[in-house]
Amino acid sequence: MSYTQEAETLVLDTDLVDSESCTGTGTLTVESLRLQAAAARRAGMTLIEIMIVVVIMALVATGVGIAVIPQLQKAKVQQTKGAVQTVRSAVALYRATNNADCASMDQLIEDKAIDKSTATRDSWDQDFRIECDGTDITVTSAGPDKEFETADDIK
Repeated sequence: MSYTQEAETLVLDTDLVDSESCTGTGTLTVESLRLQAAAARRAGMTLIEIMIVVVIMALVATGVGIAVIPQLQKAKVQQTKGAVQTVRSAVALYRATNNADCASMDQLIEDKAIDKSTATRDSWDQDFRIECDGTDITVTSAGPDKEFETADDIK
């Protein structure tokens, strides 16, 4: 590589430089080198641009979280309602086969009226309350607040 003062050009091997930036045969002007360097600087992202992208991604994630959390709570309630029905059916089966009054969860599992892999606790990891009054069977979950006799109990 050599530099000539009068023409202000760098003489380079044409195999090392792309053909679009060359002028003439095998020469590259200082001005075209400056333009290439400026283009290379503009090609990168600044810290501000990266921070803006991160903030936008955080806002989107927050929006998704706000939309998903209530759905998770609804799903827990629906799952517990299904488990209440399963336990109620198991108690009815236990009463019919054993001529017994009311069964506890341990009796249902021991008698194999309900499978232990089935939800034997509600979605908030609390025990179900099982009550029998004559032929009426009531299975109750304490609900999200984990306290019985409140408005959010699931029957």
